Amino acid sequence: MTTRWRAGHSVQVTRTGGPGTGEALGASPVRFRGVSEKNREGKRTAREKLAVEREKQKSAEKRRRALIVGASVVCVLGLAAVIGVVAANAGKDDGSDSAGPVVTPSGAQGEDGLALPVGKDSAPSTLVVWEDFRCPACKSFEDTYRSTIHELTDAGQLKVEYHLATIIDGNMGGSGSRNSANAAACAQDVGKFAEYHDVLYQNQPPEPDDAFAENAKLFELAAKVDGLDTPAFRSCVEKGTHNSWVAKSNEAFRSGGFTGTPTVLLNDKNIYQDQTMTPQKLKQQVQEAAKG
Repeated sequence: MTTRWRAGHSVQVTRTGGPGTGEALGASPVRFRGVSEKNREGKRTAREKLAVEREKQKSAEKRRRALIVGASVVCVLGLAAVIGVVAANAGKDDGSDSAGPVVTPSGAQGEDGLALPVGKDSAPSTLVVWEDFRCPACKSFEDTYRSTIHELTDAGQLKVEYHLATIIDGNMGGSGSRNSANAAACAQDVGKFAEYHDVLYQNQPPEPDDAFAENAKLFELAAKVDGLDTPAFRSCVEKGTHNSWVAKSNEAFRSGGFTGTPTVLLNDKNIYQDQTMTPQKLKQQVQEAAKG
């Protein structure tokens, strides 16, 4: 065994046999890698692996940033699309009734032309009624007091001012309150409001049923009033000619401090809140006012 020294490290070489075995002592020496060479190669391999790993991390970071930017762009575009849809639908018929100019029905009276009158202007008593054609309590009031009110208006003792509201649309959804109110205003244009008003309440659907939202239903009921179902009436209903007027009337109701429909005022006194009120008592009060 021979020990050789190289670069401060010892390498032991074991030879088998002697000169007589076929290997001369003067033959070229066998080369071996020292420990330091192995260390250098190991460090180089580690650096290469680290470099590869860093490149992978950089690539992953680039992909992550690209995803974030892409997602941000999608969010911005989505928000822009939503804003665009909202802007595009602003002013359209969405149940708010605010689209278009305010067209006051023919013969409407009172502040801002929001009252639809029935009866003589010279009547000594005035009954102000706020109603919603989808309102069950309004139907109950009409069914109970209709004949008495007709008797008093026909006698010239009572004038009724009808104001239309759309609170059921707001509470239940739909557009039946508004559409029927617009149709009633269209009937007012041709002097048929009182008759159509009564027909609507006599044929009121259940509160959750938004049947009055359908023009076909409003035309069907208009056919029950002589001379009402005309091309002019149908055009007025289909175009929603008085929708903005209805919206204005409903806003007046909301800002008036009223608690619900119907609200019934006889000579400025709320008689609907009077639990003792009856058709006969209403008739008595109106007739007494007529006597002076």
